[in-house]
Amino acid sequence: MSQSPFIRVYQRKSKSPWDDHSTVLLLADIDENDNNPRALQFTRYIYLHRDIKGQHLGISISKSLLEEHAEFDTQYLMGLEMMMLLLMYKDDISAFCELFTAEFQQIFGLPRFSILTLPNNSGLSRLLKPKLKLTFSSNAKR
Repeated sequence: MSQSPFIRVYQRKSKSPWDDHSTVLLLADIDENDNNPRALQFTRYIYLHRDIKGQHLGISISKSLLEEHAEFDTQYLMGLEMMMLLLMYKDDISAFCELFTAEFQQIFGLPRFSILTLPNNSGLSRLLKPKLKLTFSSNAKR
């Protein structure tokens, strides 16, 4: 069985500073060509590192991303630095996940349906709809 490019379970000790068991690819370059319209390139990437229980430990970024961000001094980020980088790339990560919807649904155990396709009266639809609606007014007193 070949490994997925999206999730990788280590066969030997990782180079990361953590006692990690696997990684999940959150972002990579896409080389769109005629032979393979969604070929992954790994010049710019973000991996989520997980322990054997699946808990996140931190992220690793490519050398090219590290060079773009002088505020980081290592490819391995955790805590506030990890959150900062993930927030900087949240739109790119979302777009990447949308390109590979089926793969990410499988990785994260998500159902293969959309709430938009559920009938309004279905029990599951009612459970998934937000209960709280927030409204904002520009006339609010301070």
